[in-house]
Amino acid sequence: MTTVIELESVTKHYGRTVALDDFSLRVEQGQVHGFLGPNGAGKTTTMRILLGLLRISSGRVTVFGLDPWRDVPAIHSRLSYVPGDVTLWPNLTGGETLDILTRLHGGGRDRRPWLDLFELDPTKKNRTYSKGNRQKVALVAAFSSNSELLILDEPTSGLDPLVDQAFVQAVRGEQARGRTILLSSHILSEVERLCDWVSIIRNGRLVDSAPLAQLRGAQQTLITAHVDAPPDLALAGVSVVENDGDRLRLSVTAEALPELLRRLAAVGVHQFEAGAPSLEDVFLAHYQAAEER
Repeated sequence: MTTVIELESVTKHYGRTVALDDFSLRVEQGQVHGFLGPNGAGKTTTMRILLGLLRISSGRVTVFGLDPWRDVPAIHSRLSYVPGDVTLWPNLTGGETLDILTRLHGGGRDRRPWLDLFELDPTKKNRTYSKGNRQKVALVAAFSSNSELLILDEPTSGLDPLVDQAFVQAVRGEQARGRTILLSSHILSEVERLCDWVSIIRNGRLVDSAPLAQLRGAQQTLITAHVDAPPDLALAGVSVVENDGDRLRLSVTAEALPELLRRLAAVGVHQFEAGAPSLEDVFLAHYQAAEER
């Protein structure tokens, strides 16, 4: 499998502030790769480095095997970027903007199916567009381009639920065509629906990176229990997702499960559920575990 994006032991300083700390990430060709983390975790810094807007302090980074700081034109001719807040030329129409963006990528495909899918009127001036419609212009430009890599940073910000469904359809279709997509989103259900691989960043460091199925089920079980008294949860392999007094939601590894069940039984359980955790559960468990250390 061909590696499209690779960051190896990357550090990025802003003065005394460390935005990325020995951070490594790999995105393979054809993946829809989810990139998760709260505000300030380092996601935007990572994407700006990939776009050649920031220079790393140390480490190594490549996109298509090229250096994004030195080889900007060669890389940008092969990728499209959609930010979370799109700014457009106010006096141009949406169609004129799409013409410019298409020429920047050396041409593209028929954009009419994408205009229909996202319900965008390209004859209107950009200054009349709502935030959601400005996002649509950027999405139509990206999906109708010939770019091999799409970097999408909160791309559905401002879109209504029906258009969000169109976005899901577009991503699935483009993955089937072999395009590589790096998707950053705060909408974890969206990532869960679309991504086959997920990486989680916290305070500039990679805390987990694995296939979605592995993150959700292969290593952890999500337990919801209503208990008669607080149990002892100081157990390696157990992360507290929620603790509402008599109601607990716990993420637990296979190794810790037998001892946890024994401790729950000791305090009395009157309702119990177990299953694979959602991506949100996994995400919260990672951050809860980090705060407890």
